[in-house]
Parts: sequence; structure tokens; C-alpha cells
Amino acid sequence: MLKILKCLISLGAIALPSVSLFAQGSYPAQTANCEPNSDTLFVCGVINPEDLYQIPGTDWVIATGRISDSAGPIYAVNIDSHQVEEVFPHNATVPVFDQQTYQACPGPILTFQPHGVTVREGNNGNHKLYVVGHGAREAIEVFNLDASSGVPSLSWIGCIPAPEGTRRINSITALPDGYLGATNFDTAGGQLWEWHPSTDWIEVPGSSILGPNGLVSSADGDWFYVGGWSDRALVRVSRGKTPVQVDLIPVDFNVDNVRWGSDGRVIAAGHITRCPNDNPCDLSAARVAKVNPSNFEVEQLVDYKGNDFFNVGTVAIDADNEIWIGGIYGSFGIARFPQ
Repeated sequence: MLKILKCLISLGAIALPSVSLFAQGSYPAQTANCEPNSDTLFVCGVINPEDLYQIPGTDWVIATGRISDSAGPIYAVNIDSHQVEEVFPHNATVPVFDQQTYQACPGPILTFQPHGVTVREGNNGNHKLYVVGHGAREAIEVFNLDASSGVPSLSWIGCIPAPEGTRRINSITALPDGYLGATNFDTAGGQLWEWHPSTDWIEVPGSSILGPNGLVSSADGDWFYVGGWSDRALVRVSRGKTPVQVDLIPVDFNVDNVRWGSDGRVIAAGHITRCPNDNPCDLSAARVAKVNPSNFEVEQLVDYKGNDFFNVGTVAIDADNEIWIGGIYGSFGIARFPQ
């Protein structure tokens, strides 16, 4: 932490915040056991783990925390031991600003509210981590991620300011050839965007849908898979194809984040916190389904009502023989379900 502070002060990149990270209106630290009175197991020690992403080739998961609308930590969580370590802002290494690649970035930042994440896989345990950030600026913060040994470490290297006119960048996906995809979450009408150092942001033609949320892409970059929050569906959108092909795959809940499962299916995770058209319905803190990207077959896996420690589910990943679910709005653990 001191190393980051010294570097930021010497760069003069930002004005350091004058208030505590745990500011008024933020979530208090959760010290109680997060497993009482529940049949569900948890990984404890995280605050509002909104997004989860397993680091390739390791037993570590990156989790983004939220303590306010403008601040939160990034955690590394071990699948086997359930060890939780904060890796940003505490314990991060000194920033190394890549100004050539991230020319529109004003400089390093110490405090932001981390949201969606994705990883661009590198070599020998060294990867690039992209994190959607809200707060002092709306941007994607970029880190070198070293997972070559022990607890992963992060070093900030740049940022990508959000496209002008977007309401709220939510989720991101690493595309081939250095491209990055992103969703603009707007229930009145959002869309997909692509970024590259040589082009800046470009709106993906024909990608307008209501409330595009989570995002992953196929390995060849030919397809986007979008969490259709408003449509209560997984939405498949073609990339580089004219005309654009859009397929809605209903899953019967508000899809928040999406992730690739270890079996090649898309894991859609979300919730039902309000009933459509004010009709009575069965509310759910977290629902999870797996979708076959070839035939669109949907398998419902989890329907969880939540408890005092877990209020709204947002993301699910395969974690060995379990499904892990992250959440927000007063969720103080990662919920664990057998599979």
C-alpha cells in the first residue's frame, strides 16, 4: 500500500481521497460467521463479491468487492483452501504506466469501485486483468496479473475511459488480437462496444438490446454471449457478420453475469428480485443455469432464496466440484453449491 501511495504522489496523477475507504453509506466489515442458520456453505471474508473469474491454470479466483458506489477491494480467493487475500489496493505492487497503449488514460488511480472483470491469458502465469471501475472516473482499469507462484499480485498499468454517452459499463470480455468487448447496461436500451488501441471505442452494429449485462465471447471471437437482464435470457450476438444475428435463449430469471463453464457450456447467473408486470412470482436471491451454446439447451442448476449474509446473486463459476456464486447489496460471502 505504501509503495502505491508513494508512486501516485510522485506521479501527481490523482488527488488522494481525504476520507476513509469505508466512508459514510458504505458496507461495514462483516465479522460474524457467515454460515449460521443456513444449509448453504460459504467462502467468508469478502464484501459484495459482484464478479468472479478463475485465473487460468491456477486454483485462484479473482473477486471484485464493493463497499460503496466509488470504492471496493479486489480479492484473490483460493478454491481449495478458501484463503482470501486482498490484492488491490492493499498488497498491490507499484504501478507501471503503459502510456503508449493507454493514451487516453490520465494516470493511476488508488480508489475505485471494481465491477466486471476479464483476463487475457499470457504465458508462465503472467496475464492481463481488466476491471470495470466506477467512482472518480468511469473506466476499465488494467493490471498486470502475476499468478506464477503463491498468492497472485496486481500491478496497475493503464486505463480505458468509457465511451462517451454510455450509461454504465458493466461487463467485459477479452477478444482476439488485442480487442476488448464491453456492455453498456441500460434498461432503456443498451448495446455492445469494442475497444482496440488503434481504434478506441466502436459500437457493435445491431447489438442494441434492453439491459445488456454480463458478457463472454467465443474463443474465435465470432460470438458474444450476453446476460439479457431485461429479457430474462441469454442473448447470443454474432460478431463480424452481416446482417448481425441475435438469438434469445430464455432462462426465466434476470441474467446478471455470464461465464464459461469447464464443460464448454455458458453459466448464466442472476436473480428475481421483482416480478414482471407486477404479477405474483417466486422471488429468488440467486438462480443459475447452464446453456449449451450449440443447441441452446438450458439446464437449471440453482434456485437459492438467500439469507442474512447473502442477498442478491450476480455471478456463478465452476469451482472444482462446486458452483460458486457471488453477490451484492449486502452479500458477505461466496455461496457454494455442490454439482
